[in-house]
Amino acid sequence: MSVTYDSASEVTPTPAAPSRAGFRGDIEGLRAIAVVLVVAAHVGVPGFAGGYAGVDVFFVVSGFLITTLLLKELDRTGSISLGGFFARRIVRLLPAATLVLVATLAGAWLWLPPTRVPEISWDAAFAAFSGINWRLAYEGVQYLNADAVPSPLQHYWSLAVEEQFYLLWPLLILSVAVLFRRRGHHPRVPLVMILSVITGASLAMSGSLTSSWAYFGTHTRAWELAVGALVALSAAWPTVLPARLAAVLTWGGVAAIGLAAVLFDEDTHFPGTAALLPVLGTAAVIAVGIANPDDGAVRFLRRRPFQIIGRYSYGWYLWHWPLLMIGPAALGTTSSVWLGLLLAVIAFGLAVASYHLLEHPLRRMPRWRERPRRGLWLGGGLIAASTVAALLAGLFAPAISTGAATTDAAKELAGSRDQEAQLRALIAQSTSLSDLPANLRPSITEAKADQPVVYADKCHLDYDATQVTSTSASCVYGVRDGEQTMVLFGDSHAAHWFPAVNTIAGQRGMRLLSLTKSACPAADAPVWNLGLDRPYPECTRWRESVFKEIARVKPAVVILSSNGGDGGGLLDATGKKPLTGTDSDQQWVAAWTKTFDRIKAAGARPVLIQDTPWPSGDVPDCLAGHADRVETCSRSVAKAIPSPARRALVTAAAKARGVTVVDPRPWFCTETVCPPIVGNVMVWKDDSHMSTAYAAVLAPLLAARLK
Repeated sequence: MSVTYDSASEVTPTPAAPSRAGFRGDIEGLRAIAVVLVVAAHVGVPGFAGGYAGVDVFFVVSGFLITTLLLKELDRTGSISLGGFFARRIVRLLPAATLVLVATLAGAWLWLPPTRVPEISWDAAFAAFSGINWRLAYEGVQYLNADAVPSPLQHYWSLAVEEQFYLLWPLLILSVAVLFRRRGHHPRVPLVMILSVITGASLAMSGSLTSSWAYFGTHTRAWELAVGALVALSAAWPTVLPARLAAVLTWGGVAAIGLAAVLFDEDTHFPGTAALLPVLGTAAVIAVGIANPDDGAVRFLRRRPFQIIGRYSYGWYLWHWPLLMIGPAALGTTSSVWLGLLLAVIAFGLAVASYHLLEHPLRRMPRWRERPRRGLWLGGGLIAASTVAALLAGLFAPAISTGAATTDAAKELAGSRDQEAQLRALIAQSTSLSDLPANLRPSITEAKADQPVVYADKCHLDYDATQVTSTSASCVYGVRDGEQTMVLFGDSHAAHWFPAVNTIAGQRGMRLLSLTKSACPAADAPVWNLGLDRPYPECTRWRESVFKEIARVKPAVVILSSNGGDGGGLLDATGKKPLTGTDSDQQWVAAWTKTFDRIKAAGARPVLIQDTPWPSGDVPDCLAGHADRVETCSRSVAKAIPSPARRALVTAAAKARGVTVVDPRPWFCTETVCPPIVGNVMVWKDDSHMSTAYAAVLAPLLAARLK
């Protein structure tokens, strides 16, 4: 979110000191409502899960005000000074944005886990160039990033959307004005037509696309800014409305915004058509407010509390999110609603301070209005400063302290006659580990990139794939010309067993086909995809191609494993929504049973590896933040096993059909706790996936179970 140059909702540009003649108190009040809703949603205030719709309010407001300013300049001078326009945007928006960005980098460097600093530095660099929305869109659809902790700079996405609008919209208005004024026509009508097309196309994309591309994309948000621009272009018609009807419409608009905040939640398909509620509500208030009725919501929005909050809304938006993301770590505590409210109040205080000490004095300086070139130079300098700060933070991330070297787990097991007993002893010993081992594998900084080779080889498939590819020469592992074949089948929780399974296949002279796909369980049933926020037919089609491949290849053994939690969940009877809760357990059992039966019908032996235990969060980040208190990152067995009742039901069904079942829990945990490090090996590379080093450690134990 961002607000326009005239922070007090002034819509009359002047070459001298800004006048209050064009002040829109109702718009200032709308800003207040919008930012309060956003902050409430981010804090987690009950009943305001849909407060993110406040950003949509800001988009409409910005579209209206910017278009009004441009049209007035066009009517007054016959042209638009692009340099002056961009300079005003820079002077109004960039100083505060740069201050908060640099402060956020400093806070992340000081208090967040060092492993997060390089990623945040990239976020800062993209934010400096108003492109972070596209970075977030790309990162958000990557399966292994699905549960990543939000960036403290994530909220800059809406600034990026608006600034991309600020770049393109004046050029379009000026081009249309030049073209049509040569023919003696005013550009309003063609602009309305162009905007109508943009609105329709963008809204259609917003409704049809899902996942982070729809949420963060400029192409799926442009219609909201365009609606505000359309209101500006059609500013005359509300003046003919009866005062009573106008008042009703303003209250209806405010009510629509409020309803969006309380009715929407994280499961709402958004933006899509759901965003019409806050967008049209905002448009109604702005449009009818042009008529300046004496009552209704306009009078309500002009009240002093709304004016105060609206004045500082831009700064409050900038400051609140970094404080919510970094504040708990800085205070050494965990997030809560009450702490969030306290941090939000502090953020408001910072907003007031930055407004009076930086924003307001800077934009009142005559030098920026007299020579727009100076404003452009200021923008270039601030962008350069932000970029340099981002690069320095990433290059010089805080060092991670380590203790002495500890037992080499792989060597310890290799020299043991009873490897399983030796591993259990190592796990028990590791529960008391305090300092990060100097010989840790993988290292903290390497863990994020620690993936089985099937990822680099493009043999582990992403969301859009629907056919197997692992029969190609580059995707056959083990002994490629082996007489017998082994298949690894499932989602990423099957893929993380690849190092162990590949070792076993090589030892036994077998070919290995790795048939894995992100978020696609081996259980034979249609599922919902959380990352795409929709049904996942690509999974169903791919799974069918796997069954056909198994029937064709006739492997000796098929090793199955998948995420033991709901994942996205099975689809309900409509095929459009996910099943939830324990009511779906029997459906999961039936789905797994179908898979076992189809594999056996192909003449192969199915082996089910139950899901590995899960850590409490991202393990490298936790270890980096608690290098001298490693035990802090352990998790109790009771919490580490996802869906234990379903796990037991699936195990019983598998054994009833003669399926070999491997329970890996004893290879990760004692009877009570699961440590993040065993010997010198990091067990998990993220918040659920095993490291390749630990998978290699488990290879001989898995081999013994597969005899």
